[in-house]
Amino acid sequence: MWDYCGHSLDVARLRGATYADVRVMHLRQSDLTTKSGEVGTLGQSESVGLGIRVVVNGAWGFASTDQLTREGVAVCAAQAVSVAKASALAKKEDVQLAAEASYVDSWQGPCQKDPFEIPLEAQIDLLLKADAAMRQVKGVTLTETDMQFRKIDSWFASSAGSKIHQRRVLSGCGIVATCFKGDAIQKRSYPNSFGGQHILGGYELIEAMDLLKHAPQMAEEAVALHSAAQCPEKKSTLILGGSQLGLQIHESVGHPIELDRVLGQEANFAGTSFLTLDKLNNLRYASPIVNVVADARPAHGPGLGTFAYDDEGVPAQCIDVIKDGEFRGYLSSRETAHLIGLERSGGTMRTESWNRLPMIRMTNVSLLPGTWTPENLIADTDDGIFMETNRSWSIDDRRYQFQFSTEIAWEIKGGKKARMLKNPSYSGITTEFWNSCDAICNADHWVLWGTPNCGKGQPMQTMGTGHGAAPARFRNIKIGTAFSNE
Repeated sequence: MWDYCGHSLDVARLRGATYADVRVMHLRQSDLTTKSGEVGTLGQSESVGLGIRVVVNGAWGFASTDQLTREGVAVCAAQAVSVAKASALAKKEDVQLAAEASYVDSWQGPCQKDPFEIPLEAQIDLLLKADAAMRQVKGVTLTETDMQFRKIDSWFASSAGSKIHQRRVLSGCGIVATCFKGDAIQKRSYPNSFGGQHILGGYELIEAMDLLKHAPQMAEEAVALHSAAQCPEKKSTLILGGSQLGLQIHESVGHPIELDRVLGQEANFAGTSFLTLDKLNNLRYASPIVNVVADARPAHGPGLGTFAYDDEGVPAQCIDVIKDGEFRGYLSSRETAHLIGLERSGGTMRTESWNRLPMIRMTNVSLLPGTWTPENLIADTDDGIFMETNRSWSIDDRRYQFQFSTEIAWEIKGGKKARMLKNPSYSGITTEFWNSCDAICNADHWVLWGTPNCGKGQPMQTMGTGHGAAPARFRNIKIGTAFSNE
């Protein structure tokens, strides 16, 4: 692979590139699902190819190929140079890249059990058993299970001298029980909705999740929700479970801090951002107890946004996003760093595949833990609602006004968890919501949740992001299905 990288860089340099970087990627993917006792999906795929970026005459060019021969990569590099020369004719200004050292390194993420070495029969058997355990509960209409695995090998080289190999194995699993009754539908998911939990790691995640143990409980709760009281409409205290808070972070903190959205360079799928440049270091984003970081370093945990180097060859970093409630930082690249007064990229450029350009993406955007326990948090709440596990979400194209619904909730009365509630939802304005946070649970209850399906760009790239969160409390929040943000 290094020969292909070196040859493509040589061709680009000879044809006039003042900078070039190249990524060879080998991608393996496995997807398994069941539905109501039957195998649904049993798919595996593999892809290998090369993508090269070049700067010529102050403009970018990019090309990719799956023809991994000396001739194939040479043609690809020449094409990238041609694209750059054409782009230079319409450029507004020259590409300006923040300085970065060169690195020669190899890194492999944590993986105790390679999922691609576990027999498919064993994986399917586990899913079918979890599916059957949910179907044993009377009243369940539909049962679904899934496992997803990715193995990504990448070889990065640049004209500045970097040569970096990285291997990341990503694993995820989840189960869902759904109950139809009349014109109403209720469902419960474990360990999270929309595919479950996903981490940087191997089959050890699936074993740790213990799907069989939790399957009956999810099915029973899905059925019980039909008889539960409707979530009231009121302004009240809200406690969010960690997985729901992870999605709240993703939508109302993670996307707004992507600097390409702020600059208007990217607006697909999630729109732009209310966090204009004048707000940097000048906005009280949240209450003083709120601290949010974007941390790609392995020390932060085995998140979907964890790596040693991004796809520009910049080492993983921890960036203060919100510090003691104040807005402190964006997600940046080598090209955008100077626009916010940085001498160095934040190391957040990532690509889905060898045939896609890297772009600014969330790493692990996490709320740092506080000092509370869930028990103390509930005991300290006289009247409120505890919500967990996302069901749906909606947020405007500047990431400012939002509404979320969750699968389940419980009423809190007199410091105790009381009756179950169905169809819970809450709404708010991003900065008002985060400024209402007055309690966050401690590190013992903090989980680095994985969001495997974040879409961005055109053509769309789907990437995994991480969001560390522990249950937290918010005061005076609009709760209930009929509330708007007006």
